[in-house]
This record gives sequence, C-alpha cells and structure tokens, in this order.
Amino acid sequence: MTRSSTVARLAPLASAQFMTAVDFDIVFVALPEIGRRLGFSTHALQSVVSAYTVVFGGFLLLGGRAADRLGARRTFALGLALFGAASLAAGLATGPAWLVVARAVQGFGAALLTPSTLKLVTTGFPAGPPRDRAMAVWGAAGASGAAAGALGGGVLTGLLGWEAVFFVNVPLVAAALLATPVLPRDEAVRAGRFDLPGALLATAGATLVVFGLVTGPDAGWLALRGAGAVLAGALVLGGWLLVESRSRDPLVPASLFANRHVLAAIVVVFVFMGAVGTEYYLFTTYLQDVLGYSPLRAGVAFLPLGVCSAVASARAVPPVLHRFGVRTALVAGMTGVAASMAALALGMPSGNYWAVLPGVLLWGASAGLAFPPVFVAVTTGVPAERHGVASALASTAQYLGSAVGLAALVAVSGAPAPGLWAAALVTVVGAVLGAVLLRGR
Repeated sequence: MTRSSTVARLAPLASAQFMTAVDFDIVFVALPEIGRRLGFSTHALQSVVSAYTVVFGGFLLLGGRAADRLGARRTFALGLALFGAASLAAGLATGPAWLVVARAVQGFGAALLTPSTLKLVTTGFPAGPPRDRAMAVWGAAGASGAAAGALGGGVLTGLLGWEAVFFVNVPLVAAALLATPVLPRDEAVRAGRFDLPGALLATAGATLVVFGLVTGPDAGWLALRGAGAVLAGALVLGGWLLVESRSRDPLVPASLFANRHVLAAIVVVFVFMGAVGTEYYLFTTYLQDVLGYSPLRAGVAFLPLGVCSAVASARAVPPVLHRFGVRTALVAGMTGVAASMAALALGMPSGNYWAVLPGVLLWGASAGLAFPPVFVAVTTGVPAERHGVASALASTAQYLGSAVGLAALVAVSGAPAPGLWAAALVTVVGAVLGAVLLRGR
C-alpha cells in the first residue's frame, strides 16, 4: 500500500475511534446546563450518561457479529449514520425523554462502530509493520479522544452552549461517511442463520450487567437497579451460554475460547481497565475536590496525559511490537501504569499539580504503549471472518472491567491516594497475568 492510500484508509477509522472515545467524557461538563435548560431532575440527569454507556456496552457483541456476517464496511457505515443522526437529534432535543432516547441510539451506533472499526484495521492492512502502525494510530485516536472529551466539553459548552457537545460529531461523521468508499470492500453477506436467540440473550444479559454496574453506586448495591440487575444479567448470560452450546451458528463461536491469545486478551483487558478506569476517576476527584479546579481547568490538567498517550501509541507501539512482540509491549506498558499510580499517590499529599505531573506523564506514555497490544492479541490466530466478534469480546471486557473495577476499588477506598495504591496492585496482577498467558512473540 502507498503512503497516501494508507492515510486515506486510516482517516475514517481513526475519526470513528476518536468520536466514540470522546463521547464518554465530553457530556460531563455540559450536564449542569443540560439539567437547567431541559428540566432534568438531579436524579434523572445521570440518565444522559447511562443511556449511552448501557446501550453501548450491551450491544457490542451484536455489533461484532454484524461486522462478521454483514461485512465490516457495511456495519461501519450503518454505525456512523446512526451515530451522526442521533448526535444531531440530541443537539436539537427540547426535553429529557428526547435527549435520553437520542443518547441511547448514539450508544447503539457506537456499538456497531467499535468492532467494525477494529476489524477494518486488522484485516485492511498487511500483517507486520503496516498493521502495527495502523493499530498504533487507532490507539492514539482513542487515547486523544478520551483526553479531549473533558477539555472539549468545557470549551464547547462555555462558548456555544450544551448543544455543541453533540453537534460537533455531525461534521466528523459526514467526513468519515464520505471517506467510507476507500475502505476494503465487503464480501457477499454470509449465508446461514444469524442466531437471533443468542443475539437477544447476549445483548439483554450484557445490558442488564452494565446497567447494574452503572446505576448501582447511585441506587445502592442492594437495590433492584444495582445487584438485582447484575444478578439478572448473569442469569440471562448463563442461559445464553446454554443456547450457544446448542446452536449450529453461534453468536460467539466456541473456537474463540480455545484460542489462548483471545482468552488472555479478555482477562488482561478486564483487569487493566478496572484499574485504569479507577485512576481516571480518582485523579478527577483529586483535581476538583482537593485542588479545587473547575471542570474546564481539570480538563486542561488532563491534556498532558492525552498528548503522551497519543504520542506513545503512534510512535512507540509499532517498533516495540515489531521487535519485542505483544507480551513485552503489554507487560512493559502495564508495569509503567502501575508505577504512574504510585507516583500520583506519592505526589498527592503535597496538594500541588506539579508534584503529580511526572505521574501523569508516565501514565499517558505507559497506557499508550499497553492498550493497542491487547487488541493485537485478541485477533492473533483468529480467522478474518471472526475478527469482529473477537474484537467485540475484548471491547466488552474492557467496558465491564472499567465498571467493575471502579465500583470495587472506590468501595474499598474512596480517597484518591489509597485508591491509587490499590489500583497499582491490581495493575501489577494484570501485568503478571499478561506475562504468563501471552507466551511467545
């Protein structure tokens, strides 16, 4: 592939990854104004966030299977169209119900986009350095999107109003849709049954688990919306496993779980994101509750993290993967993240941002190195026609790990510094698991 064709093919994929990452954080700063303008109650305002995250997490497996069965480019284009239309509808919302429904459709579009984007990266570039570079750009787009969310939300809300945090997606979606024809063409739609019962059970089970984890801290873990939803989701997922064992064409082929790289990636990303998700929360709490930063200033404080993460993903990941392999890159990155948590915990008692900045820089560089190799591992040895569902498994583990880790570690210790020490220990455990499970290059 020529350099120009590589750039053209990567641009819409990186843009999609950036948008779905941004939408996790960009709305937070706008929530108070949204509540005032649209008449949300204080309790109901969280539904603006949870409507997106619950649907996104619940439908990832369905999105991955759609990418494999219907074609990654078709699923990518459909996901983009839904995400863009829902973003426009959200910005035009005149009441709470309208906005919550729009956010749910955004989440469904993101659930189609994420696995199809990753499948287009893993199948659209030759194995070796070209694919490593593509994965690095994909990872950098996600890292920069996550960091840009809080900052962008503050700037857009302050200058243009809350509607701008949704309208900003529309031109990005339009540009990505126009570039879709440069992506690899899909093969004919695969024949055979789609396993509708498996898809419905997996989606319902994952949605209930995610819903319980998202709403549990506010509703109370002993409430029906907390542990009750998680338990119900677990029971539904148990029924799904039973249906899958008897299906001729299951939603998640059993052969994926026989692949040690897939299993290792799922376990490691679950543990890793459980710790890193907690680090984001605790550092945000420190900036606003301890240092007294405004949301906008806190977003600016995250900027070095995003820059370091994006640079590490784009510049360090390709040569490290090529020379040392997935295991070394992953273990080195996770070890660095654990060290960054320790550095933050040691610097926080000073009550000074400059004392924690070294930890922030190490956090960004290490996370940027660790994240892309997980998704390289999850597609290693997997046939191309199953990359979508394999990627969806890793993404689901990523999301559930973040929710479980945040709930568990914050419950153990809500204070930033002790919580970071606990998260560092969990990250070290994840690094050891990665070293043991990902044998070979």
